Amino acid sequence: MTHPLRLRDFRLLFVSRTMSTLSDALVPTALSLAVVEATGSATSLAVVLGCALGARLLTLPVAGVVADRYDTRRVALGADLVRVLTQALVAVQLIGPHPSIALIAVVQAVAGAASAVGLANLSPLVIRAVPGSGPERQKANSLMGVAKSISQLAGPALAGASIWAVGTGWVFVLDSAAFAVSAAMMLMVRLSGEAAPAGARRPVLAGLAEGWAEVRARDWYWISLIAHATWNFAANVLLTLGPLVAVTELGGPGTWIAVTQAGGIGLLAGSLVAGRARPRRPILAGNLVLASYAVPLALFAVAAPVPLLVAGYGIAMAGLGFLNPTWQTAVQTAVPQHVLARVASYDWLVSLAAQPLGVILAPIALHAWGAEAPFAAAAVLVAVVCAGTALAPGVRNLRLERPRETGPDRARPLGGVPRGEATGTS
Repeated sequence: MTHPLRLRDFRLLFVSRTMSTLSDALVPTALSLAVVEATGSATSLAVVLGCALGARLLTLPVAGVVADRYDTRRVALGADLVRVLTQALVAVQLIGPHPSIALIAVVQAVAGAASAVGLANLSPLVIRAVPGSGPERQKANSLMGVAKSISQLAGPALAGASIWAVGTGWVFVLDSAAFAVSAAMMLMVRLSGEAAPAGARRPVLAGLAEGWAEVRARDWYWISLIAHATWNFAANVLLTLGPLVAVTELGGPGTWIAVTQAGGIGLLAGSLVAGRARPRRPILAGNLVLASYAVPLALFAVAAPVPLLVAGYGIAMAGLGFLNPTWQTAVQTAVPQHVLARVASYDWLVSLAAQPLGVILAPIALHAWGAEAPFAAAAVLVAVVCAGTALAPGVRNLRLERPRETGPDRARPLGGVPRGEATGTS
């Protein structure tokens, strides 16, 4: 087995996507502080962040069509170049004496759309950079997960340190430069078989319908999407109410900092474990470990001792770290390459759309019933839905055979819908 980092194109892709992910992780913290510093208005902050998130969600389905229709590398390169420009424009606004919040909101909407294209395009890039499937692909996805985990840990801290050192405006100059480095790495990548099939260049609506048909044709996929959306909803209940409970009832801000740091370490550890694990039933294994998020929710519901909260959250996030590469490898193996980006875009759309729902409903439930009720309800919900996916035959039976040849299309899922044989319209 050739380690993915020994492959020149994957090394360049890995550096490019790591820089892009780190740059994305810098933005929320830096943008929030910049807007608050410039306006002192929570409404202005909500508008700017909402524009970025809304544009990302609305663009995701179309982003999948674009990524499947055109040259994979050029699509990723274009997304990075757009963000080089948008972050530079934000920097100019913030460095100037009178920043325009309306312009920053519009620019961040464009950046959010470019980010959606990058998300949808990741899986096609990986499968073309790492020939074959099985252990090599799993390790490559694990490395991508490790890079994402480190970026999420380091991004807010790096943003804070940069703001302290050079100011908010110059942080966006650095962010723009990081996207430029990502684009330069992507420019040097040379992937085989990048041209989209002739049949892929269909009208956008037809492309969306075809992608949705591929999702519906695989019960293990759409059932898992429901579980993933439930997890994201429950996670945002905890992220919304957890800090409040930690500060008011569990010892202060230090408790919440310890919990979140344990989560970051757990996420990284789970990604590393996924690089070595070879579950025969990857979807079942991933969904079952995802159910472990019920543990910290239940512990917060009963105001458990801080060491238990820290350990429980670390374990739960390790489950997420394990799921992500395992899920990506299974999807890359089981879904035809010419629709992979569209299928992945539906995955991102469902998962991201559930996040604001948790943020909105959690405070409402808190005021109506207190903190215990929303934590307990979210714990039961995530445990039942994620573990309940085991009742679906497709989730239980999907196995990945070890490929006998190294071509990218040789692996076939066992017990699921064979590649290219889906009968319906992730």
